[in-house]
Amino acid sequence: MSAIRPPQPDQEKLLSDISILAEKIGKPIRLMEVCGTHTVAIFRSGLRARLPKSLTLISGPGCPVCVTAQGDIDLAIALADRPDVIVATYGDMMRVPGNKSSLDREAAKGRSVKVVYSAADCIDIALANPDNKVVFLSVGFETTAPATAAMLKRAKSEKVDNLFILALNKLVPPALRALTASPRLTLDGFIMPGHVSTIIGSAPYRFIADELHIACAITGFSPRDIIAGIWMLLTQIAEDRADVAIQYDGVVRPEGNPTALAMLAEVFDTAEAEWRGLGVIPASGLIPNAEYRDFEASLALEFGRPKSEPIGGCLCGDVLAGFIAPPDCPHFRRACTPETPLGPCMVSSEGTCGAYFRHYSEG
Repeated sequence: MSAIRPPQPDQEKLLSDISILAEKIGKPIRLMEVCGTHTVAIFRSGLRARLPKSLTLISGPGCPVCVTAQGDIDLAIALADRPDVIVATYGDMMRVPGNKSSLDREAAKGRSVKVVYSAADCIDIALANPDNKVVFLSVGFETTAPATAAMLKRAKSEKVDNLFILALNKLVPPALRALTASPRLTLDGFIMPGHVSTIIGSAPYRFIADELHIACAITGFSPRDIIAGIWMLLTQIAEDRADVAIQYDGVVRPEGNPTALAMLAEVFDTAEAEWRGLGVIPASGLIPNAEYRDFEASLALEFGRPKSEPIGGCLCGDVLAGFIAPPDCPHFRRACTPETPLGPCMVSSEGTCGAYFRHYSEG
């Protein structure tokens, strides 16, 4: 018989306890929410206005579209310009501006760009278009990478030889190590991503607590989940200890999801990857391994990476690294809006700049 979970404190009690803990700590507290879904949930709930003034929430590099390097955006757009290529992508990538165009504009010009809702859709597109090369923009963290792995396994089994991926998946723990190494950023705790952690578990974050003595809590996405996670973090800070607490314990296990992890290990190798705002980070990307290397678009299509520059003074990289908040950018709400975005942080549904634009007046 499974244990019955005891009643949990309600939201208002947790908020009261957070205020007491903040007063006990007696100094400014800086917490980073890593996940873009958390950023949006925090704004929608108006949570910032309910927290003690000594506690600051900082948005981090938790939007996979946003951290895609400018060169990779321009490469995807260049592929769409090839008459023999069909680019398949998740919708958030469509309006991200490149140096010369966007996927949305390329589609408007008649180029073959198709929005998909799962990686598996790409197999259907490839089978329906045997004379074209279908390139899937495999953007995402550990959450979506298993679906890409499953798609590649099926494509290999069914001998779908006109399907390729532009391998843009990224791994969160190496990015957090790079982030914490920056002298420009001081943090007391991390609100860890819930979705990513369902795949990788809590163990990959241990170095943050054990080596860096920074508190961690993996939380769900309801306002109460996030508040409970903040309470867990402040409890650690008040007791001068660091741990990786799991608030989202109905979903996240310390060891993660063994099936998904085995799928990733079967199909992918790790490789260095370039992150917008964080630079090139060793072992933070995924590429098809030797058995699946024929599906790597960069090898099959023999293209070079186009020269790219930051667009119009966009400070999206500094936002992602936690160095500034969107209102600190001189272009925010001026040259950069959801209708005229300068960077992906204003475009993506999980982008920090877009969340600030829509909800900033609330908190």
